[in-house]
Amino acid sequence: MSLLDRGENALPENCRRLVVLGSSKVGKSAIVSRFLYDQFDGIYTPTVENFYQKIYKIRGETYRLDILDTSGFHPFPAMRRLSYVTADLFLLVYDVSSRESFEEAKKILQQLQEYCSQTMPVSCHLPPPLVLVGNKFDLAKNRAIHCAESLTILAGRPMCDFVETSAMLNINIDEAFVRLFELADLPPEMSPALHRKVTPSYDGSGTKKGLFGFVNRKISEACGAVHPNARRPSMNTDLLMAQNRKSFLASQIRRSSPLPKKKKSKFTPLLVAVCW
Repeated sequence: MSLLDRGENALPENCRRLVVLGSSKVGKSAIVSRFLYDQFDGIYTPTVENFYQKIYKIRGETYRLDILDTSGFHPFPAMRRLSYVTADLFLLVYDVSSRESFEEAKKILQQLQEYCSQTMPVSCHLPPPLVLVGNKFDLAKNRAIHCAESLTILAGRPMCDFVETSAMLNINIDEAFVRLFELADLPPEMSPALHRKVTPSYDGSGTKKGLFGFVNRKISEACGAVHPNARRPSMNTDLLMAQNRKSFLASQIRRSSPLPKKKKSKFTPLLVAVCW
């Protein structure tokens, strides 16, 4: 079975929807492009909405990560609300040289908090994981937002983290996703630096040269592939899939820990190391 076919049959607990939020021109698409393809395009093209899917094989299990790269213009408020409803984890991006983009990030963070308080099952206890990303560190000479201010707006919020990045210079892109996957209890091997890139048709087998020529062997290392023709499901299907996924995860939480302790926010003084 190919990796692509495995992705279609991945277990619900191994499937997540990542939504990338933020105002326009902050580098959301550039971050996604670095994560998926290790590429950077300096030409700005406004995003309406882009949908991607990456399939992983890690320690014998299949994982599927859907990525929704949203528009920064919000012409349709209903699309923004739908992205909240269907998300399991978030990247919230602003430009470190733009006060306006940071204020928009604060507004989105408040909207997410209000949405979670109204729609989250009581049994979940915790909001979806979120990493606040201060992008365009390469423009730090024109910095308008300092790390301390970013950490302040996350104070007291569980399941949050913060990191500064540069998609252009490829600084801390992996770190942002590693922190997000850690918050979501997903394998760290989902980070680009920790798995092999393979084709979607890859079936998990390989060859190794022995004394009598080439013999088949099973490759056990973590690997991942980007779906070449991923399409976002219809609205009704999207909502149904999200509801089923969240219900399953909520039931897992209830079974594993009826009264779970409040998970602390991951940002710590060590974040100074990634606040350039």
